[in-house]
Amino acid sequence: MNRTARIVSVLLGTTLLAGSALAADIRVEPGPDALVRAVELARPGDRLILAEGDYQGGLVLTRPIELDGGGKAHVIGPGTGSVITIDASDVVIDGVKLTGSGSSHETIDSGVRMTVNATRAIVRDSHIEGNLYGVDIHGARDALVENNTIIGRDDRLMNRRGNGVYVWNAPGARVSGNTMRQGRDGIFVNTSQDNSFTGNRFEKLRFAIHYMNADDGEVSGNVSIGNHLGYAIMFSKRVTLRDNISLDDRDHGIMLNYANNAVIEGNAVVGGGEKCLFVYNANKNLIKGNRIEGCEIGIHFTGGSADNEISGNAFVGNRTQIKFVSTRDHVWSGNYWSDHAAYDVNGDGIADQAFRPNDAMDQVLWTQPSAKLLLGSPAIQLVRWAQSEFPALLPGGIVDDRPLMKPHELPETARNWKASLQ
Repeated sequence: MNRTARIVSVLLGTTLLAGSALAADIRVEPGPDALVRAVELARPGDRLILAEGDYQGGLVLTRPIELDGGGKAHVIGPGTGSVITIDASDVVIDGVKLTGSGSSHETIDSGVRMTVNATRAIVRDSHIEGNLYGVDIHGARDALVENNTIIGRDDRLMNRRGNGVYVWNAPGARVSGNTMRQGRDGIFVNTSQDNSFTGNRFEKLRFAIHYMNADDGEVSGNVSIGNHLGYAIMFSKRVTLRDNISLDDRDHGIMLNYANNAVIEGNAVVGGGEKCLFVYNANKNLIKGNRIEGCEIGIHFTGGSADNEISGNAFVGNRTQIKFVSTRDHVWSGNYWSDHAAYDVNGDGIADQAFRPNDAMDQVLWTQPSAKLLLGSPAIQLVRWAQSEFPALLPGGIVDDRPLMKPHELPETARNWKASLQ
């Protein structure tokens, strides 16, 4: 290294050390414009420690600083725009209550709004309530939203509310350990990639987690309770949905709509739903080891879906285990069906006969619902007896060629959640 290069290196190191030394903890007391002034005077790296009390919102953070509310500071927005806007990298908001955003979807009025400049921004251990959106991650890379309580608004129709967390074009964003309720969707991710949503709890929402045009994501260990729909993966590729729970979600527990190359594994969908699992024009997905229990329809599988591997699942106590109309047979292998009265002579855990979840009368009833009035009639019983004696009369549809004799148990976490709601 020549002499000039050494001097530049020493000067750069001295500058960095000086910058670090200037960072400080600054205590802020409540008062008119107190937080506004503190933010304006803060240097990069400073931590503003907020005493208990109320502070004026409508802030824009343009330097990497930390707001530490200790769980007792309350930042109140002016009723327009966002309560706090982060427009710099490495900003941290920790332990702050945030209320008072505006009501505009056009400007995405939020408790916290992260711009494209908010790389590595963190919002954690905060209480975000009554805002149109909770946290908007709008183009910020590698953001983290962790261990917050986010409560939306209930003063308008559900579809006109904002989302708990909105992720738009924000690669690497992580949302973990939060509790979200009310509002529209818990997490809505759109036009993004490489996001992870783990260990969150969702209640009183339209969708718990809603993917739209977002690839290569992870959704794991979440709990959706009593929402219209639990987990919706739409127009997205290579999303992993693993070890999640859907309890008493009204319409669907899991929906795959134009979702391709996804892994849907180890999830528990229990009760309440019209359809536990809805697969619509979804291709090349692995659907394995899930427990589908207590819905009107266990799985509704549409004819536009192809090349999916569906194995090791347990279909337990659904009124209709599967709804699928086809003119040819489609083989699924190694699932458990609670309505399959089967034998296992050699004791290998696999039933001795293949199982067809549906027959011709099921297809008639799906297409002609008024035919349900004839369910107990001798004519229908005769048709079903004939199909059992002459399998060639059966229509095309799903055939499980290696049905399991026993289901895997409901995961302990799901059992505990289910018990807590009873």
